[in-house]
Amino acid sequence: MGQPAEISQRDLRMRSREIMDAVERGDSFVVTRDGRGIGQLIPLRQRRTFIPRDEVQALLGSLPAIDAQRFRADLDAVVDPYADDPYGR
Repeated sequence: MGQPAEISQRDLRMRSREIMDAVERGDSFVVTRDGRGIGQLIPLRQRRTFIPRDEVQALLGSLPAIDAQRFRADLDAVVDPYADDPYGR
């Protein structure tokens, strides 16, 4: 990936659809006014939806172990198990 192409403010105004399509494809631009750069048009990073198993295991491996019985007791102390039961207590 090289230097971003320079486009004038006027070019951006006149060819906005063409330029935005290029940005969507991954191109970057420096917008100029009177020959000096005033801003950049760069594509947004795509949000990653897939995380490799090794990466997940590495993240989870660094978490502390949970005592299941203690966790359940903590939940029972805070949450009413009959909160949405119309026939409960």
